Amino acid sequence: MFEEIKSRILTYNDSFMQLNKHHIPLFIKLSFWLFISIACVPLHAQTEIEESVADRDTLVVDTLWNDNDSLFLKNDTLAWPQNVQKAIDELLQNDMFKTSQVGMLIYDLDADSVIYRHNERQLMRPASTMKVITAITALDKLGGGHRFKTDLCYTGRIDSCTLVGDVYCVGGFDPRFNVDDMHAFVEALRRMGVDTIRGNVYADKSMKDEDPYGEGWCWDDNNPVLSPLLFARKDKFIARFVSELQKAGVYITGTTGEQRKPDNANCIISRFHTIDQILMRMLKESDNLYAEAVYYQIAAATGNRPATAEHAHRVVQQLINKLGLNASRYSFADGSGLSLYNYVSAELEVRLLRYAYSNQLILNHLLPALPIAGVDGTLKARMRSPFTRSNVRAKTGTVMGVSSLCGYLTASNGHQICFSIINQGIMHTKNGRRFQDRVCSILCRP
Repeated sequence: MFEEIKSRILTYNDSFMQLNKHHIPLFIKLSFWLFISIACVPLHAQTEIEESVADRDTLVVDTLWNDNDSLFLKNDTLAWPQNVQKAIDELLQNDMFKTSQVGMLIYDLDADSVIYRHNERQLMRPASTMKVITAITALDKLGGGHRFKTDLCYTGRIDSCTLVGDVYCVGGFDPRFNVDDMHAFVEALRRMGVDTIRGNVYADKSMKDEDPYGEGWCWDDNNPVLSPLLFARKDKFIARFVSELQKAGVYITGTTGEQRKPDNANCIISRFHTIDQILMRMLKESDNLYAEAVYYQIAAATGNRPATAEHAHRVVQQLINKLGLNASRYSFADGSGLSLYNYVSAELEVRLLRYAYSNQLILNHLLPALPIAGVDGTLKARMRSPFTRSNVRAKTGTVMGVSSLCGYLTASNGHQICFSIINQGIMHTKNGRRFQDRVCSILCRP
């Protein structure tokens, strides 16, 4: 690569000397050098992919993923769903399955029947399709009207513009708490006439346990910090709050620290974000912090304080048992899919998708938040054909060795389909994505 760039620079330099000989105007010479700087950028610059997993697909990609129109042509004389089944059977003959596994279940929601199954009960790591399990569980447990709340409270009394007591910022694990919310906190105190706090400013993080990371997270990942009181995704809420108070002319005599709000404290203001706002980023962009925030909302809804991931696991297991599966067969460690300890099956994901589809109170919040093929989120650059674009709504998943996809689509016969595909043991995630895209194309294409 470096030799290639060096060769280009030498070539361009010779050309530039020729420009000088002909007295070319300065702005043309500058434009010329701008072109050189662009041309010398490495040709295979790595781009960031979902969950920041390094993708080695530029090194090796299976060679049998050529245009698969032949699959449709070969099976177009068969009736639905035999034509689909035959085409997917042929996809499974790809070389990638000599060294990797796939668990898959495709379900016709209108016919209430399985269209295709393959290793659907094999336990696999879901990667970020775990977020669908978290979202459905949250909507079932919390409801679509749930809000993420952060409170500003105080103890003591207000006397002549002085708050004689302590201030408490009570975290409810709202990952969207932003600059406007912070300014609202400061303004709430100013409206009360407070210009001096004769006391301390505390962070109340008692909503959850003190574990900053999830169980089974890799130490070298770009992991979010799991604090119930965040600002700009970082555990620096109180420092920013005090800074904003000082900018507003509020003098503080005490110190800062962490302490649980007393029961007799007075609440000044609460700031909210809806579950729809959280789910939109959590699913469209596969935001791990947002997923963990939802997971701990589930945990806190059990009434336990501090809430733990184990409390959320139990709620997920209760839902699975209610749906007729045995929850003890699966393993749950977090809400985002980052953990190495999550193990689910395609059958489980489809069973949850079926449950969501049958419950409009869940589906009305879940479906708009899923990435849309060829349009937005982590599916924006995938499945852009006329048959799949804007048709497939599904959650992607990518960690090293795993690529997954689960969601909904409308089949070529007009039936509503839900599906789960989990590719495991793949070194090149593009192969998994291509397989998933081919399956969806087979289902959607007339």
